[in-house]
Amino acid sequence: MGRYDKCLLLVTALLVGFGALMIYSSTSVITPVLAKKNITEFYYFKRHLFTIVIGFIFLFFAYYKLKPSYLKKIALPLLIVSFILLILVYLPGIGVTAGGASRWIRLWPSTFQPSELVKLSMVIFLARYMSMPEYRTDSIKSFIIPVLIMGVFQAAIMKQPDFGAVMSLAFLTFAMLFLSGIKLRYIASLSVFAIPIIIKLAMEPYRLKRITCFLDPWKEPQGCGFQLAQSFIALGSGGLTGIGLGSSKQKLSYLPESHTDFIFSIIGEEFGFIGVIIVIGLFLVVFIKGISIANRAKDRFVYYLATGLSLMIALQALINFAVATGLVPTKGLPLPFISYGGSSLLVNMVAIGMLLNISKGEDVSGSYNNREMITRKMARRKIGTGKWRIEGAAQYQSHRDYRSPSHLLR
Repeated sequence: MGRYDKCLLLVTALLVGFGALMIYSSTSVITPVLAKKNITEFYYFKRHLFTIVIGFIFLFFAYYKLKPSYLKKIALPLLIVSFILLILVYLPGIGVTAGGASRWIRLWPSTFQPSELVKLSMVIFLARYMSMPEYRTDSIKSFIIPVLIMGVFQAAIMKQPDFGAVMSLAFLTFAMLFLSGIKLRYIASLSVFAIPIIIKLAMEPYRLKRITCFLDPWKEPQGCGFQLAQSFIALGSGGLTGIGLGSSKQKLSYLPESHTDFIFSIIGEEFGFIGVIIVIGLFLVVFIKGISIANRAKDRFVYYLATGLSLMIALQALINFAVATGLVPTKGLPLPFISYGGSSLLVNMVAIGMLLNISKGEDVSGSYNNREMITRKMARRKIGTGKWRIEGAAQYQSHRDYRSPSHLLR
């Protein structure tokens, strides 16, 4: 009790430090366009270092001040604030538009992307909601409420537009609902109803073009398939050990967004397959440590909170890996802790601070009854009516001595 997870902090520091190194490597070459804007080789690097300093301040603030009991109290207000910030991106003078998208609000000395905060707020809200005694995994009402809230946020985000953030929020929400023991037929039914909406969104000309180019980027290597094709070239050029730090050719204006969405490709080019595996391994350690912290929790809210925070980081990293390697269409999501982008870094640093706080195990508000409730919820997913309820009751009785809800992931 009282000792934080040092391994989690160390791995996070390694990812952040490596990210700073890659930011400098991918932005140290000044093109004529950047030179006209008086941007030096240290421009992005210095701004990123500033964000890192603020990020660690946020991390330690979250570690010392944001205890689970306090987070549980502010879950709903934080969700409301996140929605208000989403609306502010459309107000002149406050919202910032770039590349045809309105995703940021102006905050000195930079900008902030509210959709990043939305994911964190949704995790905290879902943890509180699913830990309430009224929450029932066999109730369609309990399932619909968080889905409707998610839908409201997705509608606001789609106006920006940011399809990647919409899909990330959906994956995160359904993953947490699934782990809570919600009936699979609810998720399956909603997925069927969502298919026409997804098809309609995908039929937007620029999205449809992105999908077709994802399927065959070499068909238009100088057109819509350019970015993905250059990502493949970067990853392929790295081989086993890479061509060396700072030696990337794709960062010379060949690979767009090489310091943000596609920084993973530059890592593959400069450090090769070995470097890529190490980075993936570090993210895997973060996820495993987060789930381990969750499994040690004796309170349902704390368990869901730690699980949600771990999923939030891991899912975004997984999507970024998939985009860079051509497994899914380009979605414009930064790689946590590594990509250039203050909003993502700050929110993820806060998430790590929360996990470190939880790892101390000092703020536990519930124990035995909460564990019983979780076991009962998991039993409901498999139990029907009549004679099956007898088996469910026996199953529930046999699980009463579980020390934590870790069996949810088995």
